[in-house]
Amino acid sequence: MEEKVDILLATYKPNITYLKEQIESILNQTHKNIKLYISDDYSNEQEVIETLETYAKKDDRIELYVQEKNLGYIKNFEFLLTKSTAKYVAFCDQDDIWYPNKIEKSLNTLIEKNVDLIYCNSKHINENDEIVNLSYFKHKNMPLVKGKNNILTISRYLGLGCSQIFTSEVRQKMLPYKESVMAHDWLASFIASEGKGVDYIEEPLFSYRLHTSNVFGGRSLNQNISRWKQEHGKSYQSYLQYRNEKVIDKAYLDGAKMCLEYARDENNKKAIQRIIQYYEKLKQSKFINLHLISYINFLSGRNMFKKMVKEITIFHFPILGYMRFVLQ
Repeated sequence: MEEKVDILLATYKPNITYLKEQIESILNQTHKNIKLYISDDYSNEQEVIETLETYAKKDDRIELYVQEKNLGYIKNFEFLLTKSTAKYVAFCDQDDIWYPNKIEKSLNTLIEKNVDLIYCNSKHINENDEIVNLSYFKHKNMPLVKGKNNILTISRYLGLGCSQIFTSEVRQKMLPYKESVMAHDWLASFIASEGKGVDYIEEPLFSYRLHTSNVFGGRSLNQNISRWKQEHGKSYQSYLQYRNEKVIDKAYLDGAKMCLEYARDENNKKAIQRIIQYYEKLKQSKFINLHLISYINFLSGRNMFKKMVKEITIFHFPILGYMRFVLQ
């Protein structure tokens, strides 16, 4: 008998066409023993609720919840995790398209490699389902990590949440959420790394949709900089504020603090404390920071050369980063 996999889909004011494509792609998986838990985060839109209710009535593998108030995506995924009972769990976005073998291949690889989490590659598609990038791994310079207690599971997130499948042991250790939780996918990969480890699949197993409503994963650094300058100006002080608050804090330091709160391995705790100290010192440097060895130790890895060049410029040579900030 096939192993059961719980798929956790959090929705909020989705595009109905995209939502239907996503749900249909899940229901048409070659791995049939699935349970699709859907939690709508108070979209408060009748068409959304009617669409979800129609699917729930049509397929008994769907369990639908409609929140009475907005929880936010972090708490909504926590809610879904509390409903999961299967041995294996997968996160899901509301507007992607899963290829028929996504669950089957991910689960088989997870079992074969005997790890706690697998993440896979994806293709980028636009609003019209047209492919714009053949590899999310290459386009976003994602870290490719295998094994246990890898430093990159502390300093970075591994893949998109919707690319992950993990064991119930990871789910149990995630719950209940601590106040520091800032990314459910980052947390899952860190906990898995402290357990039996992580691995990845380079083959794209789904299409990740890019559109104007993307909150994570879709916007480029250039787009984020342009948005910031419109709101805060382009002075050097504005740049340093952007670098410290929106880059170092939100994309790196907050994740390390979250890992520290969940860490069980004493060596990991010491490593995380060193990483946090490194980030705090970076924030104090206004023009140049020559302690590149810390960057190499904490943030370097396979498949990330272009990302590393950008990060080194932003972290260690902010005066050069400012030139790009102004010209963008």
